Amino acid sequence: MLHYAIVFLVIALIAAIFGFGGIAAGAVGIAKILFFVFIVMAVITFVMGLIKK
Repeated sequence: MLHYAIVFLVIALIAAIFGFGGIAAGAVGIAKILFFVFIVMAVITFVMGLIKK
């Protein structure tokens, strides 16, 4: 999941360099959503690991 967030961030940076504002904004939005989903899943996994012990 984090990999996809980084990929979309790189796509957004490349699109911004070449002047494609709409594509860059869309890729940044997707990257943000994927990053926050990754963070939530990581925290849930960490808490479940602590409870299991």
